[in-house]
Amino acid sequence: MKILAINSSPRVGGQSKTELMLNHLVNGMRDAGSEVDVVNLREKKIKNCIGCFTCWTKTPGHCIHKDDMTRELFPKWLEADLVVYATPLYNYAMTASLKAFIERTLPSLEPFFEIHEGRMCHPLHHRSPAVVMLSVSGMPDEAHFGPLSAHMRYSFASPGRKLAAEIYRPAAELLTNPLFKKKAGDVLEAIAEAGKELVHSMAVSLETIARITQPLVDPRLFAEMGNLFWKTCIAEKVTPKEFEKKNMVPRPDSLKSFMWLFPFGINSGAAGDRKVILQFDFSGHVEDSCCFIIEKGNVEAKKGTEENPDIAVKTPFAVWMDIMTGKADGQQMFMEQKYTVTGDIGLMIQLFKKEGD
Repeated sequence: MKILAINSSPRVGGQSKTELMLNHLVNGMRDAGSEVDVVNLREKKIKNCIGCFTCWTKTPGHCIHKDDMTRELFPKWLEADLVVYATPLYNYAMTASLKAFIERTLPSLEPFFEIHEGRMCHPLHHRSPAVVMLSVSGMPDEAHFGPLSAHMRYSFASPGRKLAAEIYRPAAELLTNPLFKKKAGDVLEAIAEAGKELVHSMAVSLETIARITQPLVDPRLFAEMGNLFWKTCIAEKVTPKEFEKKNMVPRPDSLKSFMWLFPFGINSGAAGDRKVILQFDFSGHVEDSCCFIIEKGNVEAKKGTEENPDIAVKTPFAVWMDIMTGKADGQQMFMEQKYTVTGDIGLMIQLFKKEGD
Protein backbone atom coordinates (compact mmCIF):
# COMPACT_ATOMS: atom_id res chain seq x y z
CA MET A 1 0.00 0.00 0.00
CA LYS A 2 1.31 3.44 -0.95
CA ILE A 3 0.48 6.13 1.59
CA LEU A 4 0.93 9.89 1.37
CA ALA A 5 0.93 11.74 4.71
CA ILE A 6 0.31 15.48 4.53
CA ASN A 7 1.38 17.50 7.58
CA SER A 8 -0.15 20.98 7.48
CA SER A 9 1.11 22.21 10.86
CA PRO A 10 3.27 25.35 10.69
CA ARG A 11 5.00 24.34 13.91
CA VAL A 12 8.24 22.39 13.91
CA GLY A 13 9.91 19.92 16.23
CA GLY A 14 8.51 19.04 19.63
CA GLN A 15 6.11 21.97 19.66
CA SER A 16 3.87 20.41 17.02
CA LYS A 17 1.40 17.92 18.46
CA THR A 18 0.06 17.33 14.94
CA GLU A 19 3.51 16.16 13.91
CA LEU A 20 3.84 14.06 17.08
CA MET A 21 0.59 12.23 16.36
CA LEU A 22 1.34 11.88 12.66
CA ASN A 23 4.81 10.46 13.31
CA HIS A 24 3.37 7.71 15.51
CA LEU A 25 0.65 6.94 12.97
CA VAL A 26 3.27 6.73 10.22
CA ASN A 27 5.51 4.50 12.36
CA GLY A 28 2.63 2.09 12.78
CA MET A 29 1.95 2.11 9.05
CA ARG A 30 5.59 1.41 8.25
CA ASP A 31 5.74 -1.36 10.86
CA ALA A 32 2.79 -2.94 9.02
CA GLY A 33 4.83 -2.95 5.81
CA SER A 34 3.55 0.15 3.98
CA GLU A 35 5.51 2.68 2.02
CA VAL A 36 4.75 6.12 3.49
CA ASP A 37 5.80 9.45 2.01
CA VAL A 38 5.55 12.33 4.53
CA VAL A 39 5.17 15.87 3.18
CA ASN A 40 5.35 19.04 5.29
CA LEU A 41 3.27 21.72 3.60
CA ARG A 42 5.20 24.47 5.39
CA GLU A 43 8.14 23.57 3.12
CA LYS A 44 6.12 23.69 -0.12
CA LYS A 45 4.86 26.44 -2.40
CA ILE A 46 1.21 25.89 -3.27
CA LYS A 47 -0.77 28.63 -4.98
CA ASN A 48 -4.47 29.07 -4.29
CA CYS A 49 -6.97 27.71 -6.80
CA ILE A 50 -8.20 30.68 -8.87
CA GLY A 51 -11.35 29.00 -10.15
CA CYS A 52 -10.39 29.34 -13.85
CA PHE A 53 -11.53 25.76 -14.67
CA THR A 54 -8.66 25.35 -17.14
CA CYS A 55 -8.17 21.90 -15.57
CA TRP A 56 -11.71 21.03 -16.76
CA THR A 57 -11.58 22.52 -20.25
CA LYS A 58 -8.30 23.40 -21.97
CA THR A 59 -6.06 20.92 -20.15
CA PRO A 60 -8.35 18.30 -18.53
CA GLY A 61 -6.78 16.90 -15.37
CA HIS A 62 -3.94 19.43 -15.32
CA CYS A 63 -3.79 22.69 -13.33
CA ILE A 64 -2.71 25.99 -14.86
CA HIS A 65 -0.36 26.70 -11.93
CA LYS A 66 3.24 25.52 -12.13
CA ASP A 67 4.24 25.01 -8.52
CA ASP A 68 5.04 22.22 -6.04
CA MET A 69 1.44 21.01 -6.16
CA THR A 70 1.45 20.52 -9.92
CA ARG A 71 4.99 19.22 -10.28
CA GLU A 72 5.24 17.00 -7.20
CA LEU A 73 2.31 16.69 -4.81
CA PHE A 74 -0.70 16.11 -7.06
CA PRO A 75 1.03 13.23 -8.92
CA LYS A 76 1.89 11.67 -5.53
CA TRP A 77 -1.71 12.15 -4.39
CA LEU A 78 -3.00 10.37 -7.51
CA GLU A 79 -0.62 7.44 -7.04
CA ALA A 80 -1.44 6.94 -3.35
CA ASP A 81 -3.83 4.28 -2.10
CA LEU A 82 -4.36 6.26 1.10
CA VAL A 83 -3.75 9.91 2.01
CA VAL A 84 -3.52 11.20 5.58
CA TYR A 85 -4.55 14.82 6.07
CA ALA A 86 -2.98 15.99 9.36
CA THR A 87 -3.93 19.38 10.74
CA PRO A 88 -4.15 21.28 13.98
CA LEU A 89 -7.66 22.58 14.57
CA TYR A 90 -7.76 26.21 13.46
CA ASN A 91 -11.03 28.01 14.19
CA TYR A 92 -12.88 24.64 14.24
CA ALA A 93 -11.47 23.65 10.83
CA MET A 94 -8.31 22.68 8.97
CA THR A 95 -5.37 25.01 8.32
CA ALA A 96 -5.44 27.29 5.28
CA SER A 97 -2.49 25.41 3.78
CA LEU A 98 -4.31 22.08 3.89
CA LYS A 99 -7.49 23.65 2.51
CA ALA A 100 -5.43 25.08 -0.38
CA PHE A 101 -3.94 21.62 -0.99
CA ILE A 102 -7.36 19.95 -1.08
CA GLU A 103 -8.79 22.65 -3.36
CA ARG A 104 -5.95 22.03 -5.79
CA THR A 105 -7.09 18.41 -6.21
CA LEU A 106 -9.94 19.78 -8.35
CA PRO A 107 -8.35 18.33 -11.54
CA SER A 108 -9.29 14.88 -10.19
CA LEU A 109 -12.95 15.70 -10.95
CA GLU A 110 -14.88 16.18 -14.18
CA PRO A 111 -17.18 19.19 -14.71
CA PHE A 112 -20.31 17.15 -15.42
CA PHE A 113 -23.22 16.71 -13.02
CA GLU A 114 -24.56 13.51 -11.53
CA ILE A 115 -27.18 12.87 -8.88
CA HIS A 116 -26.24 10.39 -6.18
CA GLU A 117 -28.76 9.60 -3.46
CA GLY A 118 -30.48 12.91 -4.04
CA ARG A 119 -27.28 14.92 -3.99
CA MET A 120 -25.66 16.64 -6.99
CA CYS A 121 -21.97 15.86 -7.45
CA HIS A 122 -19.14 15.74 -10.01
CA PRO A 123 -17.85 12.39 -11.32
CA LEU A 124 -14.19 11.47 -10.90
CA HIS A 125 -11.70 12.19 -13.68
CA HIS A 126 -9.00 10.22 -11.85
CA ARG A 127 -9.13 7.52 -9.20
CA SER A 128 -9.38 9.18 -5.81
CA PRO A 129 -7.32 7.82 -2.88
CA ALA A 130 -8.97 6.95 0.41
CA VAL A 131 -8.45 9.59 3.09
CA VAL A 132 -7.73 9.68 6.82
CA MET A 133 -8.37 12.94 8.66
CA LEU A 134 -6.08 13.42 11.66
CA SER A 135 -6.48 16.51 13.81
CA VAL A 136 -5.49 17.80 17.23
CA SER A 137 -7.01 20.51 19.40
CA GLY A 138 -5.93 22.36 22.50
CA MET A 139 -9.47 22.15 23.87
CA PRO A 140 -10.31 19.10 26.03
CA ASP A 141 -13.69 18.24 24.49
CA GLU A 142 -14.23 16.40 21.22
CA ALA A 143 -17.20 18.58 20.24
CA HIS A 144 -14.79 21.16 18.82
CA PHE A 145 -14.05 18.75 15.97
CA GLY A 146 -17.72 18.72 14.93
CA PRO A 147 -17.51 21.27 12.07
CA LEU A 148 -14.37 19.63 10.63
CA SER A 149 -15.92 16.17 10.84
CA ALA A 150 -19.13 17.35 9.19
CA HIS A 151 -17.12 18.91 6.36
CA MET A 152 -15.12 15.73 5.78
CA ARG A 153 -18.13 13.42 5.87
CA TYR A 154 -20.09 15.57 3.45
CA SER A 155 -17.08 15.87 1.10
CA PHE A 156 -16.70 12.09 0.90
CA ALA A 157 -20.35 11.21 0.38
CA SER A 158 -19.87 11.16 -3.43
CA PRO A 159 -19.31 7.89 -5.35
CA GLY A 160 -15.72 6.72 -5.62
CA ARG A 161 -14.53 8.65 -2.57
CA LYS A 162 -13.74 6.98 0.77
CA LEU A 163 -13.17 8.51 4.18
CA ALA A 164 -11.32 5.62 5.80
CA ALA A 165 -11.05 7.09 9.31
CA GLU A 166 -11.30 10.22 11.41
CA ILE A 167 -8.78 10.50 14.26
CA TYR A 168 -9.21 13.43 16.62
CA ARG A 169 -7.17 14.12 19.76
CA PRO A 170 -8.49 16.77 22.18
CA ALA A 171 -6.26 18.42 24.83
CA ALA A 172 -3.29 17.54 22.64
CA GLU A 173 -0.95 20.02 24.34
CA LEU A 174 -0.89 17.67 27.34
CA LEU A 175 0.72 14.88 25.29
CA THR A 176 4.21 16.24 26.00
CA ASN A 177 3.48 17.35 29.56
CA PRO A 178 5.46 15.13 31.98
CA LEU A 179 2.54 15.25 34.42
CA PHE A 180 0.52 13.07 32.03
CA LYS A 181 3.32 10.85 30.78
CA LYS A 182 1.61 7.50 31.42
CA LYS A 183 -1.71 8.32 29.75
CA ALA A 184 -0.01 10.20 26.92
CA GLY A 185 2.16 7.15 26.27
CA ASP A 186 -0.94 5.00 25.88
CA VAL A 187 -2.45 7.53 23.46
CA LEU A 188 0.68 7.49 21.30
CA GLU A 189 0.83 3.68 21.36
CA ALA A 190 -2.80 3.64 20.24
CA ILE A 191 -2.16 6.00 17.32
CA ALA A 192 0.64 3.69 16.16
CA GLU A 193 -1.82 0.79 16.42
CA ALA A 194 -4.27 2.80 14.31
CA GLY A 195 -1.59 3.04 11.63
CA LYS A 196 -1.24 -0.74 11.57
CA GLU A 197 -5.02 -1.24 11.45
CA LEU A 198 -5.38 1.15 8.51
CA VAL A 199 -2.83 -0.81 6.52
CA HIS A 200 -4.48 -4.14 7.30
CA SER A 201 -8.16 -3.18 7.00
CA MET A 202 -8.42 0.45 5.80
CA ALA A 203 -10.23 1.25 9.08
CA VAL A 204 -9.53 1.94 12.77
CA SER A 205 -11.31 -0.08 15.46
CA LEU A 206 -13.58 1.60 17.99
CA GLU A 207 -11.36 0.28 20.79
CA THR A 208 -8.31 2.00 19.33
CA ILE A 209 -10.20 5.26 18.77
CA ALA A 210 -11.32 5.13 22.42
CA ARG A 211 -7.70 4.85 23.55
CA ILE A 212 -6.65 7.73 21.30
CA THR A 213 -9.40 10.01 22.58
CA GLN A 214 -9.26 8.98 26.25
CA PRO A 215 -9.55 11.90 28.71
CA LEU A 216 -6.24 13.04 30.12
CA VAL A 217 -7.60 15.42 32.74
CA ASP A 218 -10.88 16.71 34.17
CA PRO A 219 -12.07 19.67 32.03
CA ARG A 220 -12.37 21.97 35.05
CA LEU A 221 -8.86 21.12 36.16
CA PHE A 222 -7.73 21.62 32.56
CA ALA A 223 -9.23 25.13 32.55
CA GLU A 224 -7.55 25.98 35.86
CA MET A 225 -4.21 24.71 34.60
CA GLY A 226 -4.55 26.45 31.24
CA ASN A 227 -5.47 29.77 32.82
CA LEU A 228 -2.48 29.62 35.16
CA PHE A 229 -0.24 28.77 32.22
CA TRP A 230 -1.40 31.77 30.19
CA LYS A 231 -1.27 34.10 33.20
CA THR A 232 2.33 33.03 33.78
CA CYS A 233 3.23 33.52 30.11
CA ILE A 234 1.70 37.01 30.16
CA ALA A 235 3.33 37.98 33.46
CA GLU A 236 6.75 36.74 32.34
CA LYS A 237 6.28 38.00 28.75
CA VAL A 238 7.13 34.66 27.14
CA THR A 239 5.55 32.63 24.36
CA PRO A 240 4.49 29.02 24.97
CA LYS A 241 7.60 27.88 23.09
CA GLU A 242 9.84 29.98 25.34
CA PHE A 243 7.97 28.74 28.42
CA GLU A 244 8.74 25.15 27.44
CA LYS A 245 12.35 25.87 26.51
CA LYS A 246 13.00 27.49 29.89
CA ASN A 247 11.33 24.58 31.75
CA MET A 248 9.00 27.05 33.47
CA VAL A 249 6.22 26.09 35.87
CA PRO A 250 2.79 27.77 36.04
CA ARG A 251 2.68 29.99 39.12
CA PRO A 252 -0.23 29.23 41.48
CA ASP A 253 -2.15 32.36 42.49
CA SER A 254 -4.41 30.84 45.16
CA LEU A 255 -4.48 28.06 47.72
CA LYS A 256 -6.79 26.08 45.43
CA SER A 257 -4.44 26.24 42.42
CA PHE A 258 -1.46 25.38 44.66
CA MET A 259 -3.29 22.35 46.04
CA TRP A 260 -3.95 20.78 42.65
CA LEU A 261 -0.61 21.69 41.04
CA PHE A 262 1.83 20.92 43.85
CA PRO A 263 1.17 17.13 44.05
CA PHE A 264 2.45 16.70 40.50
CA GLY A 265 5.89 17.82 41.66
CA ILE A 266 6.13 15.54 44.69
CA ASN A 267 8.38 12.48 44.48
CA SER A 268 5.78 10.29 46.17
CA GLY A 269 8.01 7.22 45.98
CA ALA A 270 10.31 8.78 48.59
CA ALA A 271 7.69 8.03 51.24
CA GLY A 272 8.18 4.30 50.73
CA ASP A 273 5.63 2.28 52.70
CA ARG A 274 5.00 5.13 55.12
CA LYS A 275 2.02 7.41 55.34
CA VAL A 276 3.49 10.92 55.26
CA ILE A 277 1.67 14.15 56.09
CA LEU A 278 3.15 17.34 54.66
CA GLN A 279 1.63 20.51 56.14
CA PHE A 280 1.76 24.06 54.71
CA ASP A 281 0.77 27.16 56.68
CA PHE A 282 0.81 30.25 54.49
CA SER A 283 0.97 33.92 55.38
CA GLY A 284 0.98 37.07 53.31
CA HIS A 285 -1.60 37.75 50.59
CA VAL A 286 -2.77 34.12 50.91
CA GLU A 287 -3.25 33.36 54.59
CA ASP A 288 -4.47 29.77 54.79
CA SER A 289 -3.40 26.18 55.36
CA CYS A 290 -3.40 22.90 53.49
CA CYS A 291 -1.75 19.53 53.73
CA PHE A 292 -0.75 16.65 51.47
CA ILE A 293 -1.17 13.04 52.53
CA ILE A 294 1.32 10.80 50.72
CA GLU A 295 0.65 7.08 50.85
CA LYS A 296 1.31 4.13 48.49
CA GLY A 297 2.42 6.41 45.67
CA ASN A 298 -0.67 8.62 45.87
CA VAL A 299 -0.85 12.25 46.97
CA GLU A 300 -4.09 13.60 48.44
CA ALA A 301 -4.49 17.36 48.94
CA LYS A 302 -6.67 18.60 51.83
CA LYS A 303 -7.54 22.10 52.96
CA GLY A 304 -6.83 22.93 56.60
CA THR A 305 -4.46 21.34 59.09
CA GLU A 306 -3.66 17.82 60.27
CA GLU A 307 -2.45 16.84 63.70
CA ASN A 308 1.15 15.67 64.10
CA PRO A 309 2.36 16.20 60.51
CA ASP A 310 5.67 14.60 59.57
CA ILE A 311 6.79 17.85 57.97
CA ALA A 312 5.38 21.34 58.60
CA VAL A 313 6.30 24.34 56.46
CA LYS A 314 5.47 27.90 57.56
CA THR A 315 6.06 30.39 54.78
CA PRO A 316 4.77 33.50 53.08
CA PHE A 317 2.78 32.33 50.06
CA ALA A 318 4.82 34.48 47.64
CA VAL A 319 8.11 33.06 48.92
CA TRP A 320 7.05 29.45 48.36
CA MET A 321 5.67 30.28 44.92
CA ASP A 322 9.04 31.81 44.01
CA ILE A 323 10.73 28.58 45.14
CA MET A 324 8.20 26.38 43.35
CA THR A 325 8.62 28.21 40.03
CA GLY A 326 12.41 28.41 40.24
CA LYS A 327 12.61 32.15 40.87
CA ALA A 328 14.24 31.57 44.23
CA ASP A 329 16.54 28.89 45.64
CA GLY A 330 14.78 26.91 48.37
CA GLN A 331 17.94 26.17 50.33
CA GLN A 332 19.04 29.80 50.22
CA MET A 333 15.60 31.00 51.34
CA PHE A 334 15.75 28.52 54.24
CA MET A 335 19.20 29.75 55.29
CA GLU A 336 17.90 33.32 55.21
CA GLN A 337 14.96 32.21 57.39
CA LYS A 338 12.40 33.30 54.82
CA TYR A 339 10.45 30.18 55.81
CA THR A 340 10.70 27.55 58.51
CA VAL A 341 10.46 23.76 58.51
CA THR A 342 9.82 21.41 61.41
CA GLY A 343 9.92 17.64 61.25
CA ASP A 344 11.84 15.29 58.97
CA ILE A 345 13.87 17.65 56.78
CA GLY A 346 15.75 14.77 55.17
CA LEU A 347 12.47 13.25 53.98
CA MET A 348 11.34 16.66 52.74
CA ILE A 349 14.48 16.91 50.59
CA GLN A 350 13.73 13.49 49.10
CA LEU A 351 10.07 14.36 48.45
CA PHE A 352 11.08 17.50 46.57
CA LYS A 353 13.88 15.86 44.60
CA LYS A 354 13.09 15.89 40.88
CA GLU A 355 13.29 12.74 38.76
CA GLY A 356 16.85 12.31 37.51
CA ASP A 357 18.42 14.49 40.24
